Amino acid sequence: MTASSQSDTDYAARARDVLGFSRWWQVAAAAVMMGLISPYQYVWSSIESPIARSLELDPTALGFVFTLFVIFQAGSQFPVGWYRDRHGPRGLTLLAGVLAGGGYLGLAYATELWHLYVLYSVGAVGVGIVYTVAVNTALKWFPDRRGLTTGLGTMAFAGGSALVVPYVRANATVTGYSDVLRNMGILIGVGILVGALVLRDPPTGWVGGDVATDDESEAADGETEAGSESTRATEGQYTSREMLRTWQFWLMYVMFVFVSGAGLMLTAKVVSFAQNVGLNALTATAGATVLPIAGGVGRLVVGDLSDRVDRERAMAISFTLCGLGLFAVVWFGVTNTALGFLAAVVLATFFWSPQYTLFPSVVGDYYGQRHSSANYALLYSGKMWGGIFGGGLTGWLVTQTDWPTAFALGGALAVLAGLAALLLRDPAA
Repeated sequence: MTASSQSDTDYAARARDVLGFSRWWQVAAAAVMMGLISPYQYVWSSIESPIARSLELDPTALGFVFTLFVIFQAGSQFPVGWYRDRHGPRGLTLLAGVLAGGGYLGLAYATELWHLYVLYSVGAVGVGIVYTVAVNTALKWFPDRRGLTTGLGTMAFAGGSALVVPYVRANATVTGYSDVLRNMGILIGVGILVGALVLRDPPTGWVGGDVATDDESEAADGETEAGSESTRATEGQYTSREMLRTWQFWLMYVMFVFVSGAGLMLTAKVVSFAQNVGLNALTATAGATVLPIAGGVGRLVVGDLSDRVDRERAMAISFTLCGLGLFAVVWFGVTNTALGFLAAVVLATFFWSPQYTLFPSVVGDYYGQRHSSANYALLYSGKMWGGIFGGGLTGWLVTQTDWPTAFALGGALAVLAGLAALLLRDPAA
């Protein structure tokens, strides 16, 4: 038996001893919850128009709703991660069910613009909780398969909405959208509440094979919080404060902003880009349709691959190919080549989306699993800046230059992030 397979067997057996059942049920519950919350990000474009017509609002007034979603979803994750690392996932996840399910339920009865702002922001906090809990469930229970298991959860977030899009599109009318929101709110809320009953974190010391008592855990946490070099060196468990002192974190933060900016630009603007460079409406719609599918598959495939090869090299290749894919989007768009354009969208998204698998895995590799929720949440906050580039800043660039130039800049940022990945080294090395 190889060392790798021996390690896998040991982790699986230890997890079964603690849980009483297979650790894969933790990932399954996390993945289902990720799929349930995905409509907040991927279905908004389908319900935006009927809501605007029903409330007699200018559609541009609803643009800020999605911006608030990105801010609250990404911004909530550090306090959520900090709390989860200390108190476990169950209470937070129960709260997430109320917030995420209640957000959609409330939208069904909204009558004013500010209702939309508040309710989508409340739901976004619920989404942020589920996202943090789900990603870090994989990091904590699967130190041997971080890439694959994180990929499963984030794939569900990217692709889960594809299961409800036909239902939403068929009923996204002025008279029907409220029933859609009400039904989805109930499904989201109940599903998350059930999933919360399954989730739990491993005990302290589980990765090393020795389970610490509560007193030993508190003493270790106190010593680590004080910045003990010996504790960090022997356990490899960095607090967020210690992580912020490493140059690797700041390089990854810049990389995260660059790659998320490029990918969110493509996600938010692919239809507008296609229309403005002269591609037909069918091609524009097809481009938007393949995005979540390519993203979901990319997270799983590249995440699993990163468990078998050098993870930094996987990041370098993935992000560089994302950038090259965006350059191809520009080329085939300008030359009005529909099939080439769609293939380029798939390529760019397939290799952009794994950032949400690769980065949490590297954070777990570099800084340990004990504080992984808070540590990755700090890195994930870079999505807010990426969202600004993918939204408002891209719109400004288009007015100052043109669509091809703006998309080419996104491609350049992704390539720079790929090159930067080659500089990464384990802080403990």
